Amino acid sequence: MYPLGSLLISIAKILNVILTIYQYLILGVVIVSWVGADPYNPIVRFLRQITEPVFAPVRRILPRALFRTRLDFTPLVVFLLIYFFQIYFIPLLVHYGQKIAGPG
Repeated sequence: MYPLGSLLISIAKILNVILTIYQYLILGVVIVSWVGADPYNPIVRFLRQITEPVFAPVRRILPRALFRTRLDFTPLVVFLLIYFFQIYFIPLLVHYGQKIAGPG
């Protein structure tokens, strides 16, 4: 068993956990926007600070017509991108890790 394969599998699993946690943070931002929470609340500020660096580039890419509505589709797009990454790239990393590690 080669250590590089095990390392790749471990990285894939850790990345999957991090992405899942980030999905929950996105869900938190969506809920906060629905209830209109105080923007100076430390939890609200934390959620915005942790998600805005990912949301900003997506907002630049999305067509401007989407922003004429009151709905912000950015969290949905980011959520779907993370989901796609989790169902395609994470298993791919695990597969290559198992291939490199060999039987063991």
